[in-house]
Amino acid sequence: MPTPIPPIPPASPILRTRAYAMLAIVMLLWAGNAIVGRAVHDAVPPFALAFGRWLGALAVLSPIAVRRTLRERAEVARGWVPLLLLGLLGVAAFNAFLYSGLRFTTASNGLLMQATIPPLVMLLGRLLFGDRAVAGQVVGVAFSTLGVVIIVFKGDFGALAGLRVGKGDVLVLCGCAAWACYTACLRLRPQVSPETFLFVTFAIGVLAMAPLALIEAAHGARVAWGTGAVAAFCYVAVLPSVVAYFLYNAAVGAIGAGAAGQTISLMPLFGAALAAPLLHEELHAYHGFAMVLILSGVVLAARATAPGRRSG
Repeated sequence: MPTPIPPIPPASPILRTRAYAMLAIVMLLWAGNAIVGRAVHDAVPPFALAFGRWLGALAVLSPIAVRRTLRERAEVARGWVPLLLLGLLGVAAFNAFLYSGLRFTTASNGLLMQATIPPLVMLLGRLLFGDRAVAGQVVGVAFSTLGVVIIVFKGDFGALAGLRVGKGDVLVLCGCAAWACYTACLRLRPQVSPETFLFVTFAIGVLAMAPLALIEAAHGARVAWGTGAVAAFCYVAVLPSVVAYFLYNAAVGAIGAGAAGQTISLMPLFGAALAAPLLHEELHAYHGFAMVLILSGVVLAARATAPGRRSG
């Protein structure tokens, strides 16, 4: 496996602000992805949705990426091991687990479970690459995690005694572990253009999902085609795939894996904001308190990973 890409110089305040703005857009798009996945779980089987997502994303990306990928084929060949690893983790495994889990749990639960990603990114960064998280970053993750816990238990910590983890939650958690590995290991990507990197990893996702989708279909799972299914495929193929992955990978390169991973705590906020009008879910006072904690955690982590102190 090639050595990690050398750390880039610390980003300026303007570049850091732009990176966080990009991450906010990413989290909004990914919150929508979870809601769409749950909304069509009866009409679109999970592996069919994942396969259609990456096939569509690959088609959208091809006009701007094929020629560049061919020009960079030597770098792709040299870096095939990390490309395969990142494609399997961040494109294939994460989405296969997420969409499968959303068949058995709610969109809200799916979003909330993803709050486990920031501490997992820090842990993996430490174990795999020797990253050292500064105190402010740890406190920020703790604040955000506490905010998510408050939402999970609706402000009633006595509900912890009755906690039951279902099949869907376990599947989503497996997806979270895959995404945390992807984020921590993005530093291993070969020195190819963003277009080439996404094209190759999306192609890996298509190849990995194709046999699973075929097995799923062989067992009788079929797409119930209609306006909702078509709209779902269009959304997941373009916005949370091509657009969001470009933005996320660029932001990780600018501010590091730890700081970028922390912003995933924003997804429950955006999920609640989307679920209220789209799924007619009510917002309560504890949501507001939890949102303050989550936002405070993100801000603390951002300040702690300022230039010269970032960990990824």
